[in-house]
Amino acid sequence: MTSSGPVDVALIGGGIMSATLASLIQQIQPDWKVVIFERLGEVAEESSNPWNNAGTGHAALCELNYMPESKDGSIDPSKAISINEQFQLSRQFWSSLVRKGVLREPKSFINSTPHMTFVRGEKDVNFLRRRYEVLKKQPLFDDIEYSEDSRVIHQWAPLLMKKRLKGEPFAATRTVSGTDVDFGALTHQLFDSVTDAGARLRLNTEVRALKKQKDGTWLIRHRELVGRTPGETRARFVFVGAGGWALKLLQKSGIPEIKGYGVFPISGQFLRTDNPAIVAEHKAKVYSQAAVGAPPMSVPHLDTRVVDGDASLLFGPYAGFSPKFLKNGSILDIVTQVRPSNLIPMLAVAKDNPSLISYLVGELVASKSKKFQALRTFMPTANPKDWYLITAGQRAQVMKKDAKKGGVLQFGTEVIASKDGTIAGLLGASPGASTAVPIMLDVLKTCFPNDFERWEPQLKSMIPSYGVTLNDKPERAEEVLAATAAVLELER
Repeated sequence: MTSSGPVDVALIGGGIMSATLASLIQQIQPDWKVVIFERLGEVAEESSNPWNNAGTGHAALCELNYMPESKDGSIDPSKAISINEQFQLSRQFWSSLVRKGVLREPKSFINSTPHMTFVRGEKDVNFLRRRYEVLKKQPLFDDIEYSEDSRVIHQWAPLLMKKRLKGEPFAATRTVSGTDVDFGALTHQLFDSVTDAGARLRLNTEVRALKKQKDGTWLIRHRELVGRTPGETRARFVFVGAGGWALKLLQKSGIPEIKGYGVFPISGQFLRTDNPAIVAEHKAKVYSQAAVGAPPMSVPHLDTRVVDGDASLLFGPYAGFSPKFLKNGSILDIVTQVRPSNLIPMLAVAKDNPSLISYLVGELVASKSKKFQALRTFMPTANPKDWYLITAGQRAQVMKKDAKKGGVLQFGTEVIASKDGTIAGLLGASPGASTAVPIMLDVLKTCFPNDFERWEPQLKSMIPSYGVTLNDKPERAEEVLAATAAVLELER
């Protein structure tokens, strides 16, 4: 069946990106008709599921790869500052929705959790010390603490120091303003709000094709997975937030802007413990350095996670390879993405990243004992009886054209939009969910230029620092941090 008239907005994918965009539209344009398509039986079952991701609350407080050392030895904080600024926009939007009653009790989706960096060896200790000296001067990072004292680090995170060998150089930083975010709970709450307001959520419905019509609308062909009933929906605007499958759907749309893009899927596992005695001794997200040749998303970390009010610990990730673009995808995904326009960039990526390939092979063949030994570098007292492996979601890293190299592998997110702004999609991964609000604001600004000026005052009322920066305004930064912390019941 074909709908009688076009909807204003069609969202493909039931994750945090679509939920955020739907919620923004609900606030600024409540009269628009919105439909959401999700091929699974529930929303937030892929990358937004809390057990399919671990490094939540990305604000560049502890992730070393956001602040690498330059060849001349200098350490540039600009990327870390940019990511933190983006996370503040997310905090402000969530705060506004809590005040309006759109989001429920803050602790149902966000909890204060210190973010720490822990390193060993003289070289990394020296780097962390210099990183701290740079960051402590930045207003958004001014609560960062540094220590090389085992007693202090033991107070911050006891599991890191128990039975650790003496004589080994180590250091840690801690930022108490860090958070743990359950994006599964947040996604559910956002969708509950938009559907209560009239948006239609179609579960178990797979989008099969996208075709631009002469009148400028998009014809969306879909099929119900229960009963296999086909259907068609027309939409004035389409957003594809379908994780790794966004590439496939954007390719089907035929827009020229997707030419040259491919994705490289990386799977992963985490060790998890729910033992209350162990969990009680560690309330932090602790990051370290990535292994040589490992992708940035494989930085080892020992994280507190709070899901449905219960705390657990996750350690990982242990990277692996699957040809699927989604956890519930197809083993043919990596082959069916190939087009004449992206073949050369993909081959260039394969040629230029042999260390990544060897790293993934090494992870795939690693024994259980070797994997557990990696945890013991963080937690010397770890007992295999307390931990079990869980499989994480798929991360589809962007491959794209590059004038010099032919193609590059990009570790981040990228919005692809058609020239006329009638369709857009999101490719990539980390920091992803944590910066969903600024990413979706960019989608609105890019795709609705004629409406955005009208929306901007309302957006700024919900997100006060939108369009400006906080880090260069210390008093304003403290004011905004304090305001969102009060509403979201956070430490800072």
